[in-house]
Amino acid sequence: MNILHIIDHKVKQKALTKEMIIFFVHGYSKGTIPDYQISALLMAIKLNGMNDQETAWLTEAMVSSGETVDLSGIEGTTVDKHSTGGVGDKTSLVVGPIVAALGLKLAKMSGRGLGHTGGTIDKLESIPGFTTNLASARFKKQVNEVGMAIIGQTLELVPADKKLYALRDVTGTVESIPLISSSIMSKKIASGAKAILLDVKFGSGAFMKTIESAKILAKAMVNIGQSLGRDTRAMITDMDQPLGFAIGNRNEVLEAADTLQMKGPQDLLELCIQATSKLLVQAKKSDSMKEARIKVMEVLSSGKAYAKFIEFITAQGGNFEALKQPALLKTKYEVSIKANQPGYLSKIDALALGQAASLLGAGRLTKEASIDPNAGIMLHHKIGDRVLSDDRLATLKSNLPLTDDTLQMIKNAFTISTKPSKPSLIVHAWIES
Repeated sequence: MNILHIIDHKVKQKALTKEMIIFFVHGYSKGTIPDYQISALLMAIKLNGMNDQETAWLTEAMVSSGETVDLSGIEGTTVDKHSTGGVGDKTSLVVGPIVAALGLKLAKMSGRGLGHTGGTIDKLESIPGFTTNLASARFKKQVNEVGMAIIGQTLELVPADKKLYALRDVTGTVESIPLISSSIMSKKIASGAKAILLDVKFGSGAFMKTIESAKILAKAMVNIGQSLGRDTRAMITDMDQPLGFAIGNRNEVLEAADTLQMKGPQDLLELCIQATSKLLVQAKKSDSMKEARIKVMEVLSSGKAYAKFIEFITAQGGNFEALKQPALLKTKYEVSIKANQPGYLSKIDALALGQAASLLGAGRLTKEASIDPNAGIMLHHKIGDRVLSDDRLATLKSNLPLTDDTLQMIKNAFTISTKPSKPSLIVHAWIES
């Protein structure tokens, strides 16, 4: 096998064989093939694409480059939910307790945020005492007993993907559907769950800017999961405005808790109801979305889902009552952004608010940077709301001095029109095959 032959094969728009894919993935992972040759191959893949079979083989080869999570000791159906990322996205903190209260098992390894918001691990670590570092035996024991556990990535999962992504980032080959989908799905397959639900977002605050591109990515990932024996489905959801009202780690945890008590924002609640309903169907615990929704609403209205949330936090050493103390949530600076005219809120730039939240301390721009768990933005209105002059649109919280540029960025994120605009759907489509 020769890497030059493989590059030439793809340059000539020919499909790669399974053996070719294993050769270049494992060779690059082990350091026997240099960056410049893999760079050439990645560009050929970006330009000429891969078919469904090639993409599945690429995913499988990346999975086999490292360790995998063994969930065989967990009783019942293991499920996982993955979001492609957005602003104010705290759905795992809501979906996990609901599915656990309904008898499914969520054994999840999550990452830290890099970019315009914190990740699930950052949000959980903002809870006093909460640990995301559990030994394998304790992790599985908790999943069996509580129904869920969320920990940081402790195993060397998919090392080939880490190397390939770093190279893609500096060679202009990030935006390739086969490379994106295999990158995401290799980690999901390695994480071991039997049923996988993908939340593929589109809009100003998402990686995919249009619904058409989101559907293409979702279909590619669903094809990979199903070809590798996992029940994989995808939901196409809106990220043209932040999800919920809270942007920032501790406030997002509190908003997730409110949502589990049916006191949270309607867009977040509806997304989580639909996601958990689909996972129940995937796990064959319900025959239809309608039947599943009734079950989800029962554990929400009865308080069982919220009780599971508290049980999960306590099991991992967290003190949720301490998190709710006002003194813990204070920041040095707190500034209101107000409407400069009456009308209807017609646009909220999610990306701009996410980037601004990072500048306030809620996200990290480098892997080594620390996050301020109290920093962030609290919205007071959503698209479609009527506002008056001087109505508060957002409250900014930070322990860093607020610059004029940051304040202007946040002010410019809101557009007020004279005519009402209809709020967008939260779930636009389902991809199931």
